[in-house]
Amino acid sequence: MPDTAPDAHVHLALHPEHPSAVVATITGSTLHTARATLASEGFRPASDDTMLLVRIDHEEPHYANITASLLRDTGITVDISDQLQEEIDTEWTWADHPMTWLDRNEIRLVSAEAQKIHDDIQSGRLTLHLHAHDGHTTVAVGTYQHADSVHLHGENHLRVVSSSYDTPGEAIADFERLYGDAVRPGPPPPTDTEQQAAQALAAVSTSAPAIGADAPVRPPESKTELVPVYAADPGDHEGLLDKFLEEQGEWEKYQAIPIESAC
Repeated sequence: MPDTAPDAHVHLALHPEHPSAVVATITGSTLHTARATLASEGFRPASDDTMLLVRIDHEEPHYANITASLLRDTGITVDISDQLQEEIDTEWTWADHPMTWLDRNEIRLVSAEAQKIHDDIQSGRLTLHLHAHDGHTTVAVGTYQHADSVHLHGENHLRVVSSSYDTPGEAIADFERLYGDAVRPGPPPPTDTEQQAAQALAAVSTSAPAIGADAPVRPPESKTELVPVYAADPGDHEGLLDKFLEEQGEWEKYQAIPIESAC
């Protein structure tokens, strides 16, 4: 290792009170590279030597593993707690995910886009003007700073941008036309998942004494929707797809390969 390598060490572990959230504890004299790399992968500062990764799609172990590789590429020493390594080594999938035609990597891409929308709202880059319930899920209208206005459809890891508009006025007028009396002012109430993410961020400082090791992890307040791949029930794929398409008008069914040629 060259003499110019960063003098830093990063320990990654599960948050002791919020399963799937990951805490990075940084030690050493030159920490800027470690902090910058962690921040680039979604870790947020909690103190001078602690950063936290908390996501609404429960994919923190996956992204923590990617971060560990990036840190090691810069010459930073990284160690991963046993509990976190077990989560990294176990491939999880969403039970009853509505987009049954997507593989695991494609599901992660959908979740990543939903995470970006969530982060943009939390940071103030995306301001929500109105929200409603369309009978199936939550919808909202908002405007990005110095950019387009958008309609949002869905919650948590399934939230997507369903329409874009040049001006807030156009977006709001169309939203009110579509949802009428169901429209309510401001952003929608936070979901249970969003509340748990906020609690994890708020609680990290009070949990600091237990973060350095494999502390006992309390079960989540509500049941997670992730299951191991081998245990996932295949379910009625056609029924799930038809129900999903019925609920989301912007999607349509498309047979990419003729059934007779796919055999």
